[in-house]
Amino acid sequence: MKRLNQTIALAIALAALVTAPVHAQEVKAGDLVITQPWSRATPSGAKVAGGYLTVENKGKSVDRLVSGSAEIAGRIEIHEMAMDGGVMKMRPLDKGLVIDPGKTVKLAPGGNHIMLMDLKNPLKQGDKVPVTLQFEKAGKVNVSLDVQSVGAKAPGGDDHSGHMMKK
Repeated sequence: MKRLNQTIALAIALAALVTAPVHAQEVKAGDLVITQPWSRATPSGAKVAGGYLTVENKGKSVDRLVSGSAEIAGRIEIHEMAMDGGVMKMRPLDKGLVIDPGKTVKLAPGGNHIMLMDLKNPLKQGDKVPVTLQFEKAGKVNVSLDVQSVGAKAPGGDDHSGHMMKK
């Protein structure tokens, strides 16, 4: 009976492990915690892709995401989406993206994001794309973008837009 109970307990533990959601990468750099780095698959011939992630500043001073680099892209820019005269426009943030102390900033579709420019190859669903982010204080931070489907709205392909954290 004891062996049967151990076997059942093991089966339950394995089932929980297999069915548990995959936890996104978490990278700590100085006072920053970076989670859920992801991107979308791109069609053949596409020259740009967006990169998304969440940055939490657990420190007492401002940091700033100022640039990035990746072997798959000619360059990386930090972009924002903003309304201008009733029209949504995308523009680079030349001075970078401020990460205030005690705040969490979510880079997501339709908002602030990383723009991978001059792609050398398309991004394919299931790929992991290494990217180096450059922060003013935390320095260089290596993350890996998990490539989701072409139309994904959030990591894992689920639409969690109603659950986004506020700045």
